[in-house]
Amino acid sequence: MRTLQLTLQEALEASKALANENRMEIIRQLTSGPKNVNDISELLKIPFSTAAANIKILENAGLITTEIVPGRGNQKVSSKRYDRIIIDLEEQKPITEDIITYELEVGEYVNCEVEPSCGLLSADGIIHIIDDPRSFFEPARKNAQLVWFRSGLIEYHFPNRIPYGTDVDELSFSVELCSEAPYHNEDWPSDITCWINDSEIGYWTSPGDFGGERGFLTPNWWETHNTQFGVLKYWKINKEGSFIDGVKISSTTIDELKLQEKPFISLKLGVKQDAKNQGGLNLFGSKFGNYEQGIIMKINYSQIESKINSK
Repeated sequence: MRTLQLTLQEALEASKALANENRMEIIRQLTSGPKNVNDISELLKIPFSTAAANIKILENAGLITTEIVPGRGNQKVSSKRYDRIIIDLEEQKPITEDIITYELEVGEYVNCEVEPSCGLLSADGIIHIIDDPRSFFEPARKNAQLVWFRSGLIEYHFPNRIPYGTDVDELSFSVELCSEAPYHNEDWPSDITCWINDSEIGYWTSPGDFGGERGFLTPNWWETHNTQFGVLKYWKINKEGSFIDGVKISSTTIDELKLQEKPFISLKLGVKQDAKNQGGLNLFGSKFGNYEQGIIMKINYSQIESKINSK
């Protein structure tokens, strides 16, 4: 049984999302399995636009996930993330656990090895030349809001703000991404691998490259026959192993990353040369795609002294 445990403060957004009969019914319907917006609209006998708006609220609250899967056109399929929610009514001591959150835009990489098709876009236009890897080293790359390449990898360095004398319990990254096909192609799988501090965490197989309809944030000048949006994915590493969207993908643990030994935390995303599905990679920033974010890192850590005293 998948459980979401929240403090009183954290429960506020979830409670607001659930304080609606339609959204409660959507959660009930998703208990029997994933469904698309049309399914929800028909089951609840509500307009498509109303169903889509309520699904978006539940997704923003982290209660459901929505992915695009191959099938009849652009199918956005929603799934329930949790089976129950526990709210801690007792105030937690702030010294026992803390969270560091840091966000980088997709153009703030420090290294890359990319091959065409490739390119970068800012919110206003093309950066240098499309399909020329030299464009990835232009000073204007820091303004990139969409980055794509057919093969290779890209590396980001997040500042290491983990306090001395603490123990890292969990590290996670979230990013909107998809495959890279000519223009767009929903049936274009790609095995996208994640490395942290040069340790391979695991890969996610993107089903395709999504276009044909405009992303919520994608500027109007970028035509809809091109890539428009991706899927928001979560990589998580803790003391039990490594996960994507809560599903364990490898036995690599947080302690193996040796996070305290470097002044930065390295994140690499790419498509390996020996990958079964070499379908490229698109990365979306906060002004492109469907999610108003770049690459977000979260670190949960706790005081070592508090852990000792609690045993």
